[in-house]
Amino acid sequence: MNADLAIQVSGLNKHFGDRHAVRDLSLQVRRGEIFGFLGPNGSGKTTTIRMLCGLLLPDTGSGACLGYDILRESAGIKRRVGYMTQKFSYWDDLTVRENLDFAARMYGIPRRREVVDRALEGLGLTNRSRQLTGALSGGWKQRLALAASLLHDPELLLLDEPTAGVDPAARRDFWEELHSLSARGISVLVSTHYMDEAERCHKLAYIASGKLLAQGSAAEIIHAQGLTTWLLRGNDLTGLSRKLQGLPGVLQTVLFGAMLHASGTDGLLLESTLRAITADSCCRMERFETSLEDIFIYMMNRVDTPGTNAP
Repeated sequence: MNADLAIQVSGLNKHFGDRHAVRDLSLQVRRGEIFGFLGPNGSGKTTTIRMLCGLLLPDTGSGACLGYDILRESAGIKRRVGYMTQKFSYWDDLTVRENLDFAARMYGIPRRREVVDRALEGLGLTNRSRQLTGALSGGWKQRLALAASLLHDPELLLLDEPTAGVDPAARRDFWEELHSLSARGISVLVSTHYMDEAERCHKLAYIASGKLLAQGSAAEIIHAQGLTTWLLRGNDLTGLSRKLQGLPGVLQTVLFGAMLHASGTDGLLLESTLRAITADSCCRMERFETSLEDIFIYMMNRVDTPGTNAP
């Protein structure tokens, strides 16, 4: 395995009965990198994360996590990985300190009090250490779960939708903490549904129906799809969106509040169609830089349409 890579896996497959949850998936995550893992519910993200940290064995495939073989050395992986599950998994009837102390016991950490004190201070939990966990807001529960996953000084964090249901301010603070951890050399793989979070990652992967559709930086993924996008403003954008669908050069229309994004891979044909359809209206149009959200909607629509395959 390349020493610069925290994760290097190839051809991972996992079935649950007749359901093919992960299909021939390959990933590379560099050390110290924040790697965003995106995809709709049921796309195979959680299954992949569990295979990476040694909780599930793949049916086929190979690779390593932190230099440990994912098939034969799962115990070594677990000692060096911090894992935040999608569902908050600590005890509501214990205090914040008691939960962290219990987690430290499970890791077999020496000098537990000192380690717990450091974790409380590092995540801003000291003043809440005696508070019952069940009384915490979602944002503070998130901090507690992150503190617990860092107790044993992991080299890699695997975070499964850690900010789901958390308010924007708490999400912003959480991501500031992730970038601080990355600056210290800790690798982070984080699954998310939020496009603003995806744009804060160094690299991204997008998965749907268990299959990897794209991998790279946000700019690389946007460029690879070759979409040109125009932004339209005016009245009855919903009607305009319906009218545009299926016209030459128009592969996608997406409403964003008082704006309509129209995209296609043939820029000249798309522009010609838009100008013709809006010529007799008060609709205004302007070239728009294709967004990551435009790209992911485009890829998802291609997966959902029979006979098409996203590149």
